[in-house]
Amino acid sequence: MSGGVPRRGSGTAHPGRMSRILSGPRPEAVPALVGRACALVGVLDIAAGVFPRFRHSRMHAIAEVLPGALGPFAAALSLSTGVLLLLLAHGLKRAKRRAWRAAVALLPAGAVAQFTYRHSLVGVLISLLLLAPLLRHRDEFNALPDPRSRWKALANFVLMSAGSLALGLLVVSVHSGRIIGDPSLADRITHVIYGLFGFEGPVDYRGDTSWTVAFSLGALGLLTAVTTIYLAFRPEHPAARLTEEDEAQLRALLDKHGRRDSLGHFALRRDKAVVFSPSGKAAVTYRVVSGVMLASGDPIGDVEAWPGAIERFMDEARAHSWTPAVMGCSETGGEVWTRETGLDALELGDEAVVDVADFSLAGRAMRNVRQMVKRIERAGYETRVRRVRDLGEAELDRIRRAADDWRGTDTERGFSMALGRVGDPADGDCLIATAHKQDDHPGPYGDLKAILHFVPWGTDGASLDLMRRDRSADPGMNELLIVAALQAAPRFGITRVSLNFAMFRAALARGEKIGAGPVLRAWRGLLVFLSRWFQIESLYKFNAKFQPRWEPRFVVYRAPADLPRIGFAAMQAEGFVSLALPLPLPRSLRRRRLTTPRPCAHGTPAERDVRAA
Repeated sequence: MSGGVPRRGSGTAHPGRMSRILSGPRPEAVPALVGRACALVGVLDIAAGVFPRFRHSRMHAIAEVLPGALGPFAAALSLSTGVLLLLLAHGLKRAKRRAWRAAVALLPAGAVAQFTYRHSLVGVLISLLLLAPLLRHRDEFNALPDPRSRWKALANFVLMSAGSLALGLLVVSVHSGRIIGDPSLADRITHVIYGLFGFEGPVDYRGDTSWTVAFSLGALGLLTAVTTIYLAFRPEHPAARLTEEDEAQLRALLDKHGRRDSLGHFALRRDKAVVFSPSGKAAVTYRVVSGVMLASGDPIGDVEAWPGAIERFMDEARAHSWTPAVMGCSETGGEVWTRETGLDALELGDEAVVDVADFSLAGRAMRNVRQMVKRIERAGYETRVRRVRDLGEAELDRIRRAADDWRGTDTERGFSMALGRVGDPADGDCLIATAHKQDDHPGPYGDLKAILHFVPWGTDGASLDLMRRDRSADPGMNELLIVAALQAAPRFGITRVSLNFAMFRAALARGEKIGAGPVLRAWRGLLVFLSRWFQIESLYKFNAKFQPRWEPRFVVYRAPADLPRIGFAAMQAEGFVSLALPLPLPRSLRRRRLTTPRPCAHGTPAERDVRAA
């Protein structure tokens, strides 16, 4: 049959495919490709500066894209240029405009240097080949700067100093064949430190190797100093904060639509930024952490106006090349987010909600809670549940100081499901449940022994924010105060109370049942193991004591590859990751021992309180 479609393997290229090859990569893919190429060249340049023989290999033609091995300062320039390229690669991958400007200025300089000093047409061609897509697709590099502060300079100094010390030690050791004598590791480290500051160290070399090492170390030290000074004195672009006007507008939206989401009031954290829909009837609050634009909970306001706020959120993410993500949204919120943006959703866990009308201490299921509460009451404890506006300033001040002193970590934790403050005059509708006991030797806060703080969930609900207690108080303070709050709820017109958030609750519940498969059992075993660091299982079991109904919560993300980055950013926002201590210590390594689990609201600020002995 003639005139048909060409057979596979006939040698005829598809016209559409050939045109795509000739036209080059898609414009939106250029930043990622250029960023990867920049990182590769940076690694090659670092290797060329560290390993002397590598500079004479054929692969060094790739590294000649920037001024690396030129003249007598070849090693130092190659090493420092490689480091700068690695720093520049991430900005190019995220389509940052300033990174594009730096690359456009740097690549021609490298080409001129290659032609002038090396007469290398290969280096010139590589520079121009990389420069061509940058210029052709310059409109793709339009991302605005990230929020930043002076702490960036300190972080850069710490990281660059550590990296320079490691690279410097490698530079000193790679020339070991020309070292005079046998210097110890301490001598080599001392030589690196001296060299970073431009001084001669205790290690001696034969020939001109000492000059190569000295220039390389000096370049690393200069690079550390220059980048730190630049970050310290560049114009500050601080992270956005919730303004008084924004807060007033959000409170107005919560007054009308606050009963829909138990996490709505947490949008009033003042370390969040906000974008409103064009109509002003909906809003999304967020924080940017490590290039991730983290929203929390559902959008605030009228559901019909959510798409407008979500569109503004995504526009802001694209403008800055941030990775969009939503932590802890409801099923309805997840459906709207995925429908409007094309993002995906993954179940993160379940929120425990207790209906006040159905709550009772009677029955076998509540026996443990009932016995614990009765025992504590017999020990002389009494409870009080009040609105914040009904407390005097002196008592509020005592509660604030106690809450801060009883915090289990050096820094306040929480972001998506924590308010971050107690007793603010603007939060008069919040509930505070306190436990008291008269002692012969009262502590610094008198008879105050424990605190629970609830934020409003519309006009007829409350959402648990934080749980704090005196370490010397009897076990069971949390159970006592939760029961007291639930029993007092009708007096305040509250019909439902949101308790803690239990991550992966469904997997834990199904994995312990008869008939669970090996995969589900293995997943549950991993979660139990991780509970040594993150109180996943203990939060679930604590919540289950009060016989709640479970409401699923979701994380919304762009691509599976973004999940590790989103998870790390969320841990940073919640306060679980810091420069000083990346993760909480296992319970077996903690010096302070607690007697009972002390879970926190929704697993964030008081998850530090869920510490079993």
